[in-house]
Amino acid sequence: MEFIPYIITTIIILNVLLGFTIIFLERRDASATWAWLMVLMFVPVAGFVLYLVFGRRLSKKEIFTWDKKARLGLLSAVQDQLRSIENGELELKHPELGPYEDQIYMHLKNNDAVLTQDNYLELFTDGEKKFHALIQDIENAEDHVHLLYYILRHDQLGKRLAEVLQRKAEEGVSVKLLYDDMGSRLLSRSYVKKLKRSGVEVESFFPPLIPKLNMKINYRNHRKLAIIDGKIGYIGGFNIGDEYLGKDKKFGYWRDTHLRVVGSAVHNLQTRFILDWNQASKRDILYDESFYPEFEEDPGDSAMQIVSSGPDSEWEQIKHGYIKAILSAKEYVYIQTPYFIPDDSLLDAVRIASLSGVDVRVMIPNKPDHPFVYWATYSNVGDLLFAGANVYIYQDGFLHAKTIVADGVVSSVGTANIDVRSFRLNFEVNAFIYDTKLGLKLTENFLEDSMKATELTYRMYQQRSMWIRFKEAIARLLSPIL
Repeated sequence: MEFIPYIITTIIILNVLLGFTIIFLERRDASATWAWLMVLMFVPVAGFVLYLVFGRRLSKKEIFTWDKKARLGLLSAVQDQLRSIENGELELKHPELGPYEDQIYMHLKNNDAVLTQDNYLELFTDGEKKFHALIQDIENAEDHVHLLYYILRHDQLGKRLAEVLQRKAEEGVSVKLLYDDMGSRLLSRSYVKKLKRSGVEVESFFPPLIPKLNMKINYRNHRKLAIIDGKIGYIGGFNIGDEYLGKDKKFGYWRDTHLRVVGSAVHNLQTRFILDWNQASKRDILYDESFYPEFEEDPGDSAMQIVSSGPDSEWEQIKHGYIKAILSAKEYVYIQTPYFIPDDSLLDAVRIASLSGVDVRVMIPNKPDHPFVYWATYSNVGDLLFAGANVYIYQDGFLHAKTIVADGVVSSVGTANIDVRSFRLNFEVNAFIYDTKLGLKLTENFLEDSMKATELTYRMYQQRSMWIRFKEAIARLLSPIL
């Protein structure tokens, strides 16, 4: 018993040292710093363990590498486009996109996101239709299939995908499948072994050095990409699992948004996949022209940039793209997101747009898949209501879409939610599209979904119970580290 005071003293000293580390060495934003200090203060022993697992920052050293020749080619294309914008010489297929050159420039400058203007886009909001198209495209693959998903399940959809991947590998098509170790933690070993036996190359992102003890559990590859023969690409919110087909009784119909892309933007999706694959695998993909085939004629005329972000980045590129799109709007901004936990900068952007007379509408789901995150979301939309924005609660199942559309011209579809985790901790990828056809389609989808939603008014929000207010307050305090 005489050792107890020494143990308590040691814990206090460790907490103080860790607190100094968080404040002075890690250069976090103030909200995250205070959140972690509160955790250390109120749960000193457990808080220390939680910080070691969830709180440590990822090293800023380069974790994504690629063939030097390919890297130089990308930089050359980026510099050419930067100079053309600086000199007022950027050729746009659609002159109405001129006002958005500054956003295009920002993504080029900070993310090497090359602008492509020859893309054909197909929009999916239903899982059955999306996966039918994807599997059909895989069936028709002749050279290679590259897949990256955050969640991969060994259920009916997962088996259906595995069967076609195995068959294509046995036919001689190069098939590579990359999944996130944390997101796919329930994936069975037998599933992976069976794929590998048929010739499919399979890797996991940030696997633990010691089984069941992953010290990088907080850093997840949340991207969802598919590239077939370097000509067809998919990007959006659907993972591989039966719930994304609406077969989960808890969530019901799964409302998401995904893009099928044909055009030069697929080359940028390809580069993103190769970088992620080379991080996870000891068998690096080297530059090969077969990954970047030329199109005999333009498949379409949609302009877009593929923008990535992650904890290895100096800038929160996707968040900056969201803010820029919101502040560029003159008429309306429609946002769909399963979580709305913005930092002050993005929340201010939405407030400013609404207070400036822009029609701001935000749609969130009516049920949580993560309770703390849901109540933090509910708290934040209350701020928007006070600023005059309109908030809708989707009722026809679970809303998982991550979309923004401003004035029907600039829009974003991808994997990044509007929350701190997506902006700072997860590896994400979004398509920023400058195209009135897609913008108007996303606008129509939002309006159709609003017919299946209830509007949350400021009066209704003010009438919430004390118990809900308490849950909101706790969730909001912890939101920087959720």
